[in-house]
Amino acid sequence: MSEVSGETLTYPERGGAVGVFGGTFNPIHFGHLRSALELLEALPLAQLRFMPASEPPHRASPQVSAEDRAAMVERAIAGESRFVCDRRELDREGPSYTVASLEELRQELGDERGICLIMGCDALLGLPGWHRWEELLSLAHLVIMARPGWIFPDQGILGSLMRDHAGAAEDLVREPAGSLVTQTLRPQDISATNIRALLQSGLSARYLLPESVLAYIAERGLYAKQE
Repeated sequence: MSEVSGETLTYPERGGAVGVFGGTFNPIHFGHLRSALELLEALPLAQLRFMPASEPPHRASPQVSAEDRAAMVERAIAGESRFVCDRRELDREGPSYTVASLEELRQELGDERGICLIMGCDALLGLPGWHRWEELLSLAHLVIMARPGWIFPDQGILGSLMRDHAGAAEDLVREPAGSLVTQTLRPQDISATNIRALLQSGLSARYLLPESVLAYIAERGLYAKQE
């Protein structure tokens, strides 16, 4: 178990790796949720932890608070027992470095449990710019969410990374870290940027994200129409 924001978060006792899905989730939407569910069904993951970034180091801080973004995640995943909202980055001062979160998780889970850092193709391309990025594969596996037709890099640092650490789904539970696995998912043409634009224009974002999240946005006056 782990204490995060005063709440006791449980980990599955046996079987399956623990997935970590980080991001701003500004706001969380069906693209995030459907991709996460497909990963659970395709890979040996016992749990998937949505980890909202408080101060994302690779982009400007969202105007919506980390607390509100985490609350939207919690509303969105209610009812799916394999999904968890992990608030640890909200409690840590300074930039929300992924490597620091993985170090904490590794301490909590021990040396044998598989941890899978989940990222999209765009994040993979920017990986060499991440803080202490070379250490990530010593702490976790990398699971890259690919879209049909995506061409992965085969040259340079990333090309070498993909060749040297190429793995398969079974590696995610056979070893605690070190493999890079790609998983092709069905296209989800939904983006948080477009959702924010709709809401700021006074248009509806219904059917792009859960009703519970839309209700929270309305309650808090988030992404309000720009006058």
